[in-house]
Amino acid sequence: MGKRGRPKSDVIKERIVTIRMSDAEYHTLKEYSDKHQQTITETIKTGIDLLYKTHIIKT
Repeated sequence: MGKRGRPKSDVIKERIVTIRMSDAEYHTLKEYSDKHQQTITETIKTGIDLLYKTHIIKT
């Protein structure tokens, strides 16, 4: 019988980041994520990438 479970990824994601936010901030994040059919993690990663690319273009 073969191995069971999720296959291993080529990119190991071992960093965990935790943030605190107000109810209003969380509601805004959740609403955006739901509207764009993304997870909260995907939304945050997209935001970080957008901020990084915007900053690189300005400098």
